[in-house]
Amino acid sequence: MSVLIHLALSFALLSILAVGGGTAVLPEMQTILAQQFGITHTQFVHIYSFGQLAPGPNMLMVLAIGYQILGLTGAGVVLLSFFLPSSILCFYVGRLWNRFGESPWRRTIQNALEPISIGLMASGVYAVGKASIVSPITLALALVTLYLILRTKINPVFVILGSGGIGALLIKYLSMGI
Repeated sequence: MSVLIHLALSFALLSILAVGGGTAVLPEMQTILAQQFGITHTQFVHIYSFGQLAPGPNMLMVLAIGYQILGLTGAGVVLLSFFLPSSILCFYVGRLWNRFGESPWRRTIQNALEPISIGLMASGVYAVGKASIVSPITLALALVTLYLILRTKINPVFVILGSGGIGALLIKYLSMGI
């Protein structure tokens, strides 16, 4: 099968599975990219981090993945295959959803999907954290970053950039033996 077709099918499937948002499919995306397209966990974490800092939806990071695999063509294919299926599904499900009004079935389905979505998003956070926290330094930086984001009103972009800068300096100086 052509790499382009395989890329399109893989991201279309991830699109449909993204219940609760793109974060929900991060573990599966990471596995598919590692096993089928040669994207290492470190590369994935770097691409994900870039997606978090870039303006707009964070899942636009899939463009960088497509670009890394097949250049501009890959970026275009991934963009369409990741966003189009779920958009079409949401459009039609949304129309159907409105017909239910305040039906008890609607509330039951919403109540059932909430913990599933939260669990899938938590697994995405775990997958990225597991690949990112590789030493005591990165663990300390992750904990400090989490604390600052939860307990202060500092813009998370500045916290993440500062943490990344401090981490790069610490790792550089500690690897030099200073």
